[in-house]
Amino acid sequence: MSLPELDWQIFYGRVAWAIVLAALISAAWPRAWALSRARLAAIAVCAAVLQALPGEGAPAYWLGLVFQWPSALLVGLSAAKLHFAWQGKPEKKVMSAQLAALIAVAGAALYLDAIGLLSLGLFYAGFGPRGAPLLALLLAVLCSAAIVRGQARVQSVAVLGALLLFAVPRLPTGNLWDALLDPLLWGWALCSLAAAYRHGWTLSAARAGAGAGAAATTA
Repeated sequence: MSLPELDWQIFYGRVAWAIVLAALISAAWPRAWALSRARLAAIAVCAAVLQALPGEGAPAYWLGLVFQWPSALLVGLSAAKLHFAWQGKPEKKVMSAQLAALIAVAGAALYLDAIGLLSLGLFYAGFGPRGAPLLALLLAVLCSAAIVRGQARVQSVAVLGALLLFAVPRLPTGNLWDALLDPLLWGWALCSLAAAYRHGWTLSAARAGAGAGAAATTA
């Protein structure tokens, strides 16, 4: 088991939190104000400057105390969100239903294991010298195949980038699960699934109402 240097972890944390913070602000930007490239650049610069403040002056210090480091996958998806905002497509989703379901299930298993309800040692297995690298390799092959086929390219690139950070510099912590999952990402996945379910239920209700209205008119 090899762990990254603390200095590299701190550097990663500051850069990662800057990207995530910029993505959060751009996602919450009021629709009444057009999010131009100039404003998006200003948001990104301000986020970077804030995270570059020394010691406890940086939000990354306090965020690290609460959430530790953001997962590399969260950073990748946040970067994709900023990329689409830069292209003038802030409404484009980067959290697909399939990815959200996988993250939700994996997160539930890990967190239940962490509080002792499963007692499988899943988190510590992420430091394993064999299982974790093999799982990372399998995921990398699947993501590469998806990219070649043109399926879920944004999500596949984000996962592949997270796996590369885990495999080469061992960021953020040297644990595979920390590269692919964190509480904020898990919450994002759950909210995405809830929104998808609500949207599907609304469509079903509308179709049922339309069908009933058509039947009544025919009668």
